[in-house]
Amino acid sequence: ECPLCLLPQPPEAFPTLASCTHPSCRSCLQQYLRIAISESRVPVACPHCPAALQPSDVHRLLAEPALRNKYEEFLLRRLLVADPSTRWCPAPDCSYAVIAYGCAECPRLTCGREGCGTEFCYHCRQPWHPDGPCAPAPPAPGLATPAALLVHPEDVAHGETPAQAEDEDIKVCPRCSAFIMKINDGSCNRMNCTVCGCLFCWLCLQEISDVHFLSPSGCTFWGKRPWSRTRKILWQLGMVLGAPMVISLVAGIAVPVITIGIPIYMGRKVLARGPGSRRSSLSGCQQCFSVTSSVLLSLLVSPIITAVTVGVGVPLMLTYVYGVVVLSLCR
Repeated sequence: ECPLCLLPQPPEAFPTLASCTHPSCRSCLQQYLRIAISESRVPVACPHCPAALQPSDVHRLLAEPALRNKYEEFLLRRLLVADPSTRWCPAPDCSYAVIAYGCAECPRLTCGREGCGTEFCYHCRQPWHPDGPCAPAPPAPGLATPAALLVHPEDVAHGETPAQAEDEDIKVCPRCSAFIMKINDGSCNRMNCTVCGCLFCWLCLQEISDVHFLSPSGCTFWGKRPWSRTRKILWQLGMVLGAPMVISLVAGIAVPVITIGIPIYMGRKVLARGPGSRRSSLSGCQQCFSVTSSVLLSLLVSPIITAVTVGVGVPLMLTYVYGVVVLSLCR
């Protein structure tokens, strides 16, 4: 039975893959590849695990030459955008890439595509300008719309400019400048570019690590916009200055709660299975002895649990506050 379509298939309907051993029928794999390539999710991962399918398997499963060519083009573009020496021709309708190693001192580049020959600058990646300095790159087309130029009253109340009030449904990848669309509904802001594989924050458009949203950087997992600079700095300073008092208060509450709470909980659990319980076969004396022994044993174990909890939790909290937060302040 194919795990994707849940239909019984003969053994020869399950092709062997070089990347992994997960079985899927040929029809499901072909449909999966068509959808993945049409959505530019290249390299294509196995539908059951993160292992990337080998190009030889993709070519063997795909019968359409157009999809094969598109797959090869996406693979090539992903490789090129990861190379810092790659420069893309700025001419309209030209997607030719020039790999320019050591061209910083001689920045004049020429597109090698037949029929194009556009000359452009290595530094600013704009048409060649022999008589002037590099101009700042123009904004990406299509990002500014009439609706984006409207300033909402609540934005003005927060001191935001029209540029800050732009519609944020379409942005560009910070690494390869590919257009990425996201519904700005406060959903997860951790984005992964399907072209170059860049992992970035939708709010600040910076490549991120695993601790980006855990630090008080102003960007949150969910939300439509980052915190203001004032709120961010106040929160960071409040955490740094108030951490000793808060950690001491939490530890002071946790120690008696754990030390006393565990024996009380164990005593109540054992007492609930007393002579009145249907499942209990103990007499009154046996039940009293059982409750007493469980409470005494809990009194011996609870300090150990308390020490481990405080001994591990307090250093972790201090490391977060004076490591992650302080590094955020120093940026």
